[in-house]
Amino acid sequence: MLRKINLSAAAIVLICFFLPWVQMSCGGARDSLTGFDLARQDSTLLWLIPLLTAAVLVLGLLRRAGEKQQPFALLSAIIGGITLFLMNNQRGKFNDALAVIPAQLTGWFWLGLISAGAMVVTGIGVLFRKRKPSEHETT
Repeated sequence: MLRKINLSAAAIVLICFFLPWVQMSCGGARDSLTGFDLARQDSTLLWLIPLLTAAVLVLGLLRRAGEKQQPFALLSAIIGGITLFLMNNQRGKFNDALAVIPAQLTGWFWLGLISAGAMVVTGIGVLFRKRKPSEHETT
């Protein structure tokens, strides 16, 4: 169950990267920037978000059910933490900036940030979950 939540959260983070994160309005004009736009302009570290979350999705989907879950859970928690750090850093840039044009973070940004947190929590949950003994170990 936690594995499915983890993969779903990674997919949400990946999708939200391409949706509007910041919305600006001045008078009647409105504009928005996606995570993709921000990564192209000045925050090149944001490119890690789609690359790493895509890696989590691919590894999570290619894993077999009988394989050990700890390495994937640890990797997912670390990548979720990196994503959470990068997105929170971006949030800080917009909250601290004294700009002529006010900018607001959109719901897509917050959904991606919460999903990155879910990746961390579910990854840690899988790490500390007690594993049921298989039939081969009990005999």
